[in-house]
Amino acid sequence: MPEPVRDVRVRKGATIDDLVEWYRGIHGFMAGHLVEAIDILREGLSESRIRILTFTANLVATGLRGILAQLVENGLFNVIITTAGTLDHDIARAMGGRYLKGYFEADDTLLLREGKHRLGNIFIPIEDYGPKVEEFVRRLVSEARRKKEAWGVYELLDLAGSLIDDPNSILRAAHSSGAKIFVPGWPDGAFGTSLFMEHQAGRGIKVDYFIDMKMLSDIFFPSQEDNAAALIIGGGISKHHAIWWSQFRGGLDYAVYLTTAVEYDGSLSGARPREAVSWGKLKPSARKTVVYGDATLILPIIAYALIK
Repeated sequence: MPEPVRDVRVRKGATIDDLVEWYRGIHGFMAGHLVEAIDILREGLSESRIRILTFTANLVATGLRGILAQLVENGLFNVIITTAGTLDHDIARAMGGRYLKGYFEADDTLLLREGKHRLGNIFIPIEDYGPKVEEFVRRLVSEARRKKEAWGVYELLDLAGSLIDDPNSILRAAHSSGAKIFVPGWPDGAFGTSLFMEHQAGRGIKVDYFIDMKMLSDIFFPSQEDNAAALIIGGGISKHHAIWWSQFRGGLDYAVYLTTAVEYDGSLSGARPREAVSWGKLKPSARKTVVYGDATLILPIIAYALIK
């Protein structure tokens, strides 16, 4: 018989560990899913050689950037798959870019006149975004040109991490821990456009994503005997790239999805873990769950439970 739910009474002075146990007792709706996600990740990360973290760039514009860097820096994940904007936001903030507390209801026409971008309820002064990324990419390309002509994106990002001194930088954390960052949509932002502009000016390097795909094949193809676990935050190309490559090893053994997307429209972003089983991207025997909610609220709890 299943366990009964437990009525919970909160108390002052409780810890986050206590909070997780409260959720375990509450169980109903997403409380039980959150506890299950923590249990799956604790087991999966300890039992897996391939430990995948995917997330979308919008989170890097928030204070979650430091937590994401911490998860990578602590070696919990060794394969990072994300979107192009992650590079832009991580670099801009590492170069001193100001990301400001704003609000969703702002007048965007007024913000345009004031020279500010809006990302949800984050305001980003124009001079603290594109120009910061362009300046860094010029320096990065100059360093890269001295070493070799053709670069995989993950190789270039490792070099980028070596040039960054910000302890909250995801690129720096990956370089320090040896994790590899893959960005399949790398041209889709200021970083990729800046690389193109350097190329057009005759100062560029050759960027070859087939080098990344060779590394991904080296990671996933020979790993039939190893376990693979993934924490997939949000959807889009970063989510799909992770589960796409996982099918070549027979699917993930552990998977936690953290999302606000729904499945009724057939989108990849909203697809639940069970759908991935039909594609061979998750094993039928995989431990899996989906947690619906805002990552800015949920990820700090998951991260606390994983980092000891």
